[in-house]
Amino acid sequence: MEEKTITNKEYKPIRDRVPIPTKISYGLGTGLNMWGLWLYPGVAFAVFNIYLGVDPRLVGLALTLIRVYDAIVDPLVGWISDNLRSKHGRRRPFILIAGILSGLGLPLLFAVSPEWATIKFLGVSVIFWYMAASCLIYIPIISAFAVPFDSLGAEMTPDYDERTSIMTYKSVMQKIFEVGNFYALRFTNLAWFLLPGGGKNTLKGIQVYTGILGTIMAIFAIVMFFRLKERYYDKVVVKTKESISIKSSFYETLKVQPFRMIMGFGFAFNFSTSMIGSLGYYTTVYYVCRGSTILGDNWNFWMGISFMLGGLLGAPILSRIANQIGKRKAVITAACIGIVGYGGSWYLYTPLIPWLQTVASGMMGFAASALWMLHGSIGADIMDYDELNTGKRREGSFTACGSYILKLGNSVGYIIFGFILSLIGFDSTLKTQTPETILWIRKTLAGIPILGFILVILFILRMGLTREKCEEIRRKLEERRGTV
Repeated sequence: MEEKTITNKEYKPIRDRVPIPTKISYGLGTGLNMWGLWLYPGVAFAVFNIYLGVDPRLVGLALTLIRVYDAIVDPLVGWISDNLRSKHGRRRPFILIAGILSGLGLPLLFAVSPEWATIKFLGVSVIFWYMAASCLIYIPIISAFAVPFDSLGAEMTPDYDERTSIMTYKSVMQKIFEVGNFYALRFTNLAWFLLPGGGKNTLKGIQVYTGILGTIMAIFAIVMFFRLKERYYDKVVVKTKESISIKSSFYETLKVQPFRMIMGFGFAFNFSTSMIGSLGYYTTVYYVCRGSTILGDNWNFWMGISFMLGGLLGAPILSRIANQIGKRKAVITAACIGIVGYGGSWYLYTPLIPWLQTVASGMMGFAASALWMLHGSIGADIMDYDELNTGKRREGSFTACGSYILKLGNSVGYIIFGFILSLIGFDSTLKTQTPETILWIRKTLAGIPILGFILVILFILRMGLTREKCEEIRRKLEERRGTV
């Protein structure tokens, strides 16, 4: 009897639902990512520049060197993770061990003394050298968690829409944990850290705060290890005898055209927003709050809450939109909202009505949450596209390669930000900055991200993986190696 070939029009993929508790357990990893990777650059200028008086160019340079180093480490971790074979899988051993160690190591990043501010080594502040040395040790640890964690997200389901659902849970929980980053500087306003004369011990406050967050990170890593599983490991990975090359983690994945487009999308967004990421804080303190760091920190917290609420709405709403009109059009929608949010900061950051800045922050959070949710969901589709062409599951390689490209965007953005502050005449010893300095801070905050979002739209328009194409790829894969 002649075997019937199933065409793509006749093929109806089985919905592969992932239990909600599993999605929540996976989302816990965003807490480690947010606090282990992004808390440090988020408070570095406030701690090391404003409080300790380190030259902003040195702080920007340190953050750049850290991210460049991070970008080199990530592909190595991805390569090792892709090739690991153990009774616990490829990703979960990293999640457990590196997750615990990253939590324990977080407070050590700020284990400096204020007296070091006047000490120099090779003509440069000792604090700069400590920033570089401590991160040299810490970065491989947090990368050993982050790359396998992000790789695991692409392995949890083969379903086009369910991938968006998983990334929605991830994005929503990321926004919740991101409040921890925004609350960091407000935590330093507690009475324990206030100094006579109206100042505060920002450094001591951050040291205590990171100790608390580090403990939570270790607990989350343990929960994830026991609650998550690797869907593709037994069905695909262990049957692949050929090892994944280290070149794959560094650059071979860039030969995949849809991957290059999604990386362009991520780089444009990361570069433009990281370049001015801390300018929102500087605008709040020195323009809206007239130089008061305590009042500015309080508003920064509420803006963090607004950013979180925007993010809580952004991912679910754009998830529904993506299910209706496709992921590419949903990306364009989110980018347009981002343009309105950042462009609107020119009018919404005002000392006349301080709370208006929270509206801008909410739109920024809405766009960011939606874009990263869609970025992760599309990334999982691209890995299926690659498996169809290579027969391999290279989640670690794609995650690592993508990570270092995005972090290079961050790195360039950080160093440019440090030089922007110096170029426009910012002086951390002055409570009131010059009108020219304030004007350029506001212009940069409103203008640069708009260019980034325009590039996001241009890149996603060239990424050709539609719903129909992805379902065709899934059909061919399941005919070849069965379901997972």
